[in-house]
Amino acid sequence: MPLTVTTRNARFQVLQSLLTNRTKRTRAGEFLVQGVRPITMAVEHGWEVRSLLYDGDRRLSTWARRVLDGTPDAEHVRMSSSLLAELGEKGDGEVELLAVVAMPPDDLSRVPVDGDFLGVVLDRPSQPGNIGSVVRSADAFGAHGVITTGHGADAYDPRSVRASTGSLFATPVVRVPSQREVLTWVESCRAAGTPIVVVATDENGDADLADFDLTLPVLLLVGNEGSGLSRAWRDAADVTLQIPITGSASSLNAANAASIALYEARRQRLPQ
Repeated sequence: MPLTVTTRNARFQVLQSLLTNRTKRTRAGEFLVQGVRPITMAVEHGWEVRSLLYDGDRRLSTWARRVLDGTPDAEHVRMSSSLLAELGEKGDGEVELLAVVAMPPDDLSRVPVDGDFLGVVLDRPSQPGNIGSVVRSADAFGAHGVITTGHGADAYDPRSVRASTGSLFATPVVRVPSQREVLTWVESCRAAGTPIVVVATDENGDADLADFDLTLPVLLLVGNEGSGLSRAWRDAADVTLQIPITGSASSLNAANAASIALYEARRQRLPQ
């Protein structure tokens, strides 16, 4: 028998906090997933679905019914259309199913490392949507994982999850406090036989991105949208590369810069 939520009771308030409160999301170890493709990807990639929230005021689609039937271990919560729409951040009647999904551990061992390693570090990202966009590009261009460092936006913010269009569930994303944890991990990878090159991207780089051999095992560093890379990351980089730009723009959006760098790495790695 599914739980029923038709008022703004304590359960609804807990669910609502997953949308807006990073601290409560982290403490609960779970986040809210909106949209057909992200929910489908979460299920297909074996993520732990803790709860499925569905519209109890309408006839569900074949897709929604299939998701509910295919996740018997998840709690099923029947909700009023208006409350579900509020959690889905859409109009009344526009949402039929949402998922509450468990966060995986923030462990760098989740990022696979081999001879053709390609990873991305986002240093203190300020926009959740940019994180999701980078994760989407990382997935599209064959990167092995995305790492966020420092105090910044949350990869499990609904805006980030939506912007990833489901790629969050296919590409490992790990949050760590600072560059120190990443550099220790890089050194351990090098000691194990994968000579990762740490490549910073900056408008004042030493060489153009396309002139550097990105077929090597590479960890790309992308800075904060406002202030760029921290001094600690600049000092840690093995090389600093630039993306040539023209016109009146002084720099690129962080997600755009990451996508261009990932594309160039992918281009170089394609069979000639």
